[in-house]
Amino acid sequence: MTTRYAALLRGINLGGHKKVAMAQLRTLLTELGHGDVTTYLQSGNAVFTDTSGADEDTLAAGIEAAVEKHFGFSAGCLVRGGPYLRAVADDCPFPAAGLEGRQLHVTYLSAPADPGRFAGLDQEAFLPEEFRLGDRAVYLYTPEGLGRSKLAEALARPALTKGITATTRNWNTVVKLVELTQE
Repeated sequence: MTTRYAALLRGINLGGHKKVAMAQLRTLLTELGHGDVTTYLQSGNAVFTDTSGADEDTLAAGIEAAVEKHFGFSAGCLVRGGPYLRAVADDCPFPAAGLEGRQLHVTYLSAPADPGRFAGLDQEAFLPEEFRLGDRAVYLYTPEGLGRSKLAEALARPALTKGITATTRNWNTVVKLVELTQE
C-alpha cells in the first residue's frame, strides 16, 4: 500500500543556518526509497510516498539520520500522513477563513499536546494572542504575525519543548501540505 506523507524538518534554512537545498533534499528522500518526492518552499517541507509500511516515527528517524550524514548537522523531523494533516486543518479552533495566513500557525509536535506542559502559561498575559491544543499540535493565533509574537517566544521555551520535536508552519503552509498529501 502506498501512503502519502509530509516530512517537516525543523530549523533548516533559517537566517543562513543549516542550509539545505531543496533539490538535494528531494534526492536524499528518493535515495531513501521514497517516491513522488516534491518540496514546498525552502523551509523544510517535503511530500513523498512510501510503500514500506513503516510508521511515521521510523520514517522521521530515517530522514533525520540521512540529513545528519549528508549535510553534517542534525535537524529534527516529523513525518505526518495526509489524513492527519487534513484533520489538523479541519479541527482548527480559530476562524481560519477570516484570517491572514501569517496570523495563524500550527506547531506540530512529536508527542501529544499535554495540557500539563502548558498549564504554567498565563494566556491572558499574551492577549490578543492565543493558543489552543490539538492532537499533537498547538494552534497559535498571532494577529501581528509570528515574528513579533511574545506568545510564540514563550511557547518555544525549553521547558515547554523538552524531550519533543516541535516545528511550526503558518496557515498557508498548513493548507498547502494538506493539498499536496491528498491521495
